[in-house]
Amino acid sequence: MADDDLEAIRARHMAELQSQQGHGDGAKTQAEQQARENEMKNVILGQVLDQSARARLNTIAIAKPEKARMVENLIIQMARTGQLQGQKLSEAQLKDLLEQVSS
Repeated sequence: MADDDLEAIRARHMAELQSQQGHGDGAKTQAEQQARENEMKNVILGQVLDQSARARLNTIAIAKPEKARMVENLIIQMARTGQLQGQKLSEAQLKDLLEQVSS
């Protein structure tokens, strides 16, 4: 994934957060923010995982949601720090990450 894509997502997210400041409807705003964060997470994961890896991660999320969240956060962090360098993670690479998280 290109750093430009990540920067665009971050900039859009920051603009949305700044526009929300001052709005007192806390629960609704928090729910909207959570929905936007989930959408951003799904966009990033869609860009950095191939189809088989995405399917496996979704299956893991059903059985072990906490483990899936940990791996998703790790993948997003790797994408943001440039460790993926424009390549999509395969299912085999996802399995390696799962083993690292499990140990």
